[in-house]
Amino acid sequence: MTKRETLTYWGIAAAGLLLFLYVFSGILAPFLFGAAIAYMTDPLADRLEATGLSRVVATVLINIAAFLVVVIAVLSVAPLLIDQAQELVQAAPGYVEDVAIKAHQAFPGLFPDFSAPAPTAAAAEGDEGAASALAEPAKRWGLSALKRVVSGGLAFIDFLSVVVITPIVAFYLLLDWDRLVASIDSVLPRTHVDTIRKLAREIDDTLSAFLRGQLLVCLILGSFYAAALTFAGLPYGALVGIFAGIISFVPFVGSMIGLLLSVGIALATFWGEWWHIALIAGIFLFGQAVEGNVLTPLMVGERVGLHPVWLIFALSAFGSVLGFAGLLAAVPMAASIGVVARWGLNQYQQSQLYNGKSEG
Repeated sequence: MTKRETLTYWGIAAAGLLLFLYVFSGILAPFLFGAAIAYMTDPLADRLEATGLSRVVATVLINIAAFLVVVIAVLSVAPLLIDQAQELVQAAPGYVEDVAIKAHQAFPGLFPDFSAPAPTAAAAEGDEGAASALAEPAKRWGLSALKRVVSGGLAFIDFLSVVVITPIVAFYLLLDWDRLVASIDSVLPRTHVDTIRKLAREIDDTLSAFLRGQLLVCLILGSFYAAALTFAGLPYGALVGIFAGIISFVPFVGSMIGLLLSVGIALATFWGEWWHIALIAGIFLFGQAVEGNVLTPLMVGERVGLHPVWLIFALSAFGSVLGFAGLLAAVPMAASIGVVARWGLNQYQQSQLYNGKSEG
């Protein structure tokens, strides 16, 4: 088989995979979640097997432990976070208005006046045309609100399907993980099997190091932010801190979003107490410094090769095309593309095209 034919077949396979992800993106979320859980817990299952347990027993024990962790988390933390989320949603418009008014009072030349009184009833009666002009936008807003309610109900159903299907998928994939890997290996083209295995090992090393390391980083940062913000007296500090820790899965992004959100709440709550606001900002700056200089090098390592910019681009690209399923597939796809790209660059640097040598 010529190189052109080989590239054609692999190109068709890649296109087929992308088409599959695009067509079934709406139902892939629980399966991708389950595959991710099985992938991350497979080493633990292998260790339990090494102690003499069967694969079935090891899988059952892992799932029982995971279930207990989820139940404890839901019973201990979820009620607080739900209450804070509901209160924050209700308070957010007031916070925005309060900060805008105070900003205008402090810097009238930079910020408009949002505290101007609403039009009087007499003025409203004298401007019936303006009132009628608002009728059509109000209708459109009502329809859009109804659509949001319907879409929210559908999203809740999707969430329930994820909660129900994911554990089942994770259980069966973890149970048969080694057999699935062996089955895939058995159908690889024998001519390129060594190269494919080498790339697969590099992808596995990159992906496992990033996922397990970054999850630990998120857990540490979320706990630190939640505790520090709560101790500093920030309203909804636990919610903001845990949210910032979760989205720290994308390096630097979580800290920046958490910083903006917490400083916004601090401005509305502690306006004039600038040391208090600086303390809130300092918590995130300290967390960012620890993440970049200690946690990420120690737990993720420099050899992973997933640059933050590349990761952000992958999340944006796959998310825009495949939706939520794309966000789940972005990290493994980014790791795979990165490994293959580095291999291709190495092949190019050893080729005649790069070295300028001819066969003659």
